[in-house]
Amino acid sequence: MNHTSIHTLGELKASGYTSKGIKEEIRANLLSSIREHKSPFQSVLGYEHTVIPDVECALLSRHNILFLGLRGQAKTRMAREMVHLLDEWIPVVAGSEINDDPLRPISNYARNLIDEMGDKTPIAWLHRDSRYGEKLATPDVSVADLIGDIDPVKAANLRLSFADEQALHFGIIPRSHRGIFVINELPDLQARIQVALFNILQEGDIQIRGFKLRLPLDIMFVFTANPEDYTNRGSIVTPLKDRIESQIITHYPRTVEISRAITDQESDILPEQKDRVAVPELCSLLVEQIAVEARKSEFVDQKSGVSARLTISAFENLVSAAERRALRHGERHTSVRIADFTGVIPSVTGKIELVYEGEQEGALNVAYRLMSLAIRAVFTQFFPDPQTSKKGRDSKNGKSKPNPYQTIISWFDKGNEITLPGALTNDAFAHLLYQVDGLYGVVKQYHPSASSDDTVLLMEFLLHGLAEFSVISKKRVEQGGFSFGDMLGGMLNMTLGIEDEEN
Repeated sequence: MNHTSIHTLGELKASGYTSKGIKEEIRANLLSSIREHKSPFQSVLGYEHTVIPDVECALLSRHNILFLGLRGQAKTRMAREMVHLLDEWIPVVAGSEINDDPLRPISNYARNLIDEMGDKTPIAWLHRDSRYGEKLATPDVSVADLIGDIDPVKAANLRLSFADEQALHFGIIPRSHRGIFVINELPDLQARIQVALFNILQEGDIQIRGFKLRLPLDIMFVFTANPEDYTNRGSIVTPLKDRIESQIITHYPRTVEISRAITDQESDILPEQKDRVAVPELCSLLVEQIAVEARKSEFVDQKSGVSARLTISAFENLVSAAERRALRHGERHTSVRIADFTGVIPSVTGKIELVYEGEQEGALNVAYRLMSLAIRAVFTQFFPDPQTSKKGRDSKNGKSKPNPYQTIISWFDKGNEITLPGALTNDAFAHLLYQVDGLYGVVKQYHPSASSDDTVLLMEFLLHGLAEFSVISKKRVEQGGFSFGDMLGGMLNMTLGIEDEEN
């Protein structure tokens, strides 16, 4: 239908336009998408075989929906994507505050206008992007905000009595008539406000300051809630929950690959950053693994969850840390280092809620611990397990096998140490790493085709990995980097340091 050529009610009737409710509209468009094997939720990754099928069944059943899940699980994103299931344009009575359907007017304004002007009633067209409303539930939200109230300014300007229905100001819900309305964090809404939603969800009756209005609002309601909110801040009152037909459980990415795809899609990396900074696959894996470790850490509150925003902001900070280093040295190109992960710490500490033991440990130490666990988990994807190699046995056939790390270990056993400050030029950083006997040889043995930049990264990563498996020692240094030494010497230094503090 060419909406640009229809401007009056008479022209709309002549066009053969038929009205349909929003849930029928969504259902019809979803059926077309399913037949064409297209998903309306294309920007939501990882839900293809879990959440999306449940959502599609709910929409086909014309249900209101409650998304229940921890923070950062794309609950609001799912709701916003439903806009794509709306018709691109719909007709409304021109000047209507609540998007009155010209063929099914529900407000006094629209009915009176149609009675007065008939087929000459002016028609406006509403785009689907304007048919989405969203409200974050907070304790200060009132019934007037959601449903409406008497507007004294309007009454004074129009010289109306407060007893006149035209003096009413409609809230955000009536103004979302024929659209999708989302209430985020529903348990935060006070119980008395939740009660006001009962009839709107089912009967369509609303009452404003003594005005009992019969407004059969046509709205697709979507609610979101965090299970933790049920105990921390409030709850969804039972009668309201009973009126929400489908409750859908969301989840975090099930695999690192999906998590990486989400990070790549959502991270905001500028073209100039991409030109200057290369991010090897190893570093991308480490970013995702930090979130994996956080979601099972004994120091992190698992009921609160670890948002997918952690990896997104961590990736952005990682690139910026490398960019800053390169700019300080006037380098046109650089590659991310393990040392640059110190720039990720603010993204981690700001995105996790700690339990009592975590608070005692300290947010900074917990963040470094998560990084250490991530390095340990990813290490065996690139190099042999140091624990197996230490025993000198092949894990497959049990035969004797030389330890591939022995030359490196021997170099440190001789009392050698290496300090890798975070802010070194590319050449200076590589020069330090090449001083460690055997380090380059091990990298080339297992990654013979690695580029020069990747080789340097793998050499650095190898040191960190051996330290995490307690083969060599590692400690943070003031320059924002790390110092590596032999394990026995590291333990002695630690013991001497404790004794000095006691004395």
